[in-house]
Amino acid sequence: MNNKQTSPHTSVLVMAASRRGVDDPVAQLQGLSHKCLVKIDGQVMLERVLEALVDSGCFTKIHVSVDAENILRATPMMAGWMDEGRVVFIQSRGNLADSVLGAVDEIDNALPLVITTGDNALHTPEIVRDFVRDFHASSADGVVGFTSEEVVLRDYANSGLAFHRLKDGGFSSCNLYGLKNDKSLKAVKIFEGGGQFGKRHMRILKAFGVWPFVIYKLKLKGLAGLLDAIGRRMGVRVEVSWLDYPWGPIDVDHKHSFDLTEATLVKRRGG
Repeated sequence: MNNKQTSPHTSVLVMAASRRGVDDPVAQLQGLSHKCLVKIDGQVMLERVLEALVDSGCFTKIHVSVDAENILRATPMMAGWMDEGRVVFIQSRGNLADSVLGAVDEIDNALPLVITTGDNALHTPEIVRDFVRDFHASSADGVVGFTSEEVVLRDYANSGLAFHRLKDGGFSSCNLYGLKNDKSLKAVKIFEGGGQFGKRHMRILKAFGVWPFVIYKLKLKGLAGLLDAIGRRMGVRVEVSWLDYPWGPIDVDHKHSFDLTEATLVKRRGG
């Protein structure tokens, strides 16, 4: 593993709490209490995500927002990272926004902060390093990782992703977010309703207001223009990190994405 930190100081937070508990369709595939504990191609999903972050060399510590500390000791590798202080437990809160803001309060020198999720099992050290590079190069308050529909369809004709369709094409978030400063914390409030804006468009209206919603629904602007409108409403400036990875936006939310992810992982190791 590459344990050498190769970027300026960057904190990282992995959102791994189970939104639906025992009703989560992915957890039900293996009769588990938490989605992040399912095995995918023989390895616990959360362990895969943490391993990519560790091997990226971008972070000295990895903070994980999850329901209980024992989840982070579910495998010998994760327990070892906990004992070494490489992985740190953060108690999750009632919603995504409160969990992020609570973590910022708990983490020493929390900003700048990269946020990702515990179900992006296809993420690699390379995509993490590319995002962190763009994050530090940006002068914006916040950065969001996106992949275009064209790139995704290059390898995944039936990904099942919900693309954000705008004037300049379709796009999907890679669940990589960067908060640069205290000002950027204003943007966290948009996740009070749970996110997943591509699947639940009315959440855009509630989170961002009428004008960004109109831009989105009528495709009046491209992605950069939409983010500018959203940023103006929140008083922050947001930029895009373009990540040229077809699998970047694929997270494990249901059986189809589980099967797609597992098939990709098998292919990666030459199976």
